[in-house]
Amino acid sequence: MSFINPKTDFAFKKIFGSADSKDILISFLNALLYEAQPVIEDLEILDPYLAPKIKGVKDTYLDVKAKITGDKTVIIEMQVLNVESFEKRILYNATKAYSVQLKSGENYNLLNPVIALTITDFQMFENLDTVISRFVFKEKNFLIDYLPNELEFIFVELPKFDKTLEELETLTDKWIYFMKTARTLRSVPKELESVPELRKAFAIANEANLEPEELEDLERREIFIQDQRGAITKATRLGMEEGIRRGIEQGIEQGIEQGIEQGIEQGIEQGIEQGIEQGIEQGIKQGKLQLIIRLLERSIGALSLDIHTRIGQLSAEQLESLGEAVLDFATLSDLTTWLQALINSH
Repeated sequence: MSFINPKTDFAFKKIFGSADSKDILISFLNALLYEAQPVIEDLEILDPYLAPKIKGVKDTYLDVKAKITGDKTVIIEMQVLNVESFEKRILYNATKAYSVQLKSGENYNLLNPVIALTITDFQMFENLDTVISRFVFKEKNFLIDYLPNELEFIFVELPKFDKTLEELETLTDKWIYFMKTARTLRSVPKELESVPELRKAFAIANEANLEPEELEDLERREIFIQDQRGAITKATRLGMEEGIRRGIEQGIEQGIEQGIEQGIEQGIEQGIEQGIEQGIEQGIKQGKLQLIIRLLERSIGALSLDIHTRIGQLSAEQLESLGEAVLDFATLSDLTTWLQALINSH
């Protein structure tokens, strides 16, 4: 028996965001938001997951949204890669979900709370030991709450969870264990099978129960994640190497121009620092560029020299946007249309 990885966006939305996943999501949210207390008795899954019916279907699977008890909206997101500006995106999505509740002219009293629940496969807060951290608005000096229930940001950092199967005590422990280890399991552990919602989650995650199109989509997304991880590692390493080389050259040149020993030392030090920074930035961009082109050609076929050139001229921010959209292109025409729309918007 094999299970899909709930840490991928596709699998996460299938398990927790399907139309028949209501009981699973209630148990999951009560465990992570309310320490397993039955605060949430009912919920509505907004924009539920639907299995793809045709090859190349476009769906970003970004998050799961639900309306829970108290008219609160919860945005649940699984994030595998620690990408640039990820933290700002969480803030943007939460505030957007909060603001779009009102139509023009409506009273602010109609606004309902929003909770952003983010599960990460990397450490976000290295100075905190807790697996689950919670953030609300507070006064800076006296830590007085400012509308504490209106916007909440809750993070679950999977790498910090190190309990073994035998050490699981609470429902919260069991759900986090499921998220972290389901892909590596070959059967449902008895410690988890006793929870009906977890048992159902394993059934949905069972690869044997997936449609062929879903398995294909899942494989593409897992390859994408692995390629992204490799590209980030390689780009950082190459950027460091190139930055050090350029920094030394620049430092020596500056030092010689000054003509004194102290100047050489200072020049080398400053040059290394500047070179490392520039080299890392250029190296990461080049690594992302190569990765995106490789993924595009794997998905839609060989790219012309003109397309290569147009992609190479994108800014770092535009390249980031293309990386997020790469799996949405079913044909070369889709890519060309996307690039043209990007040009027209600037």
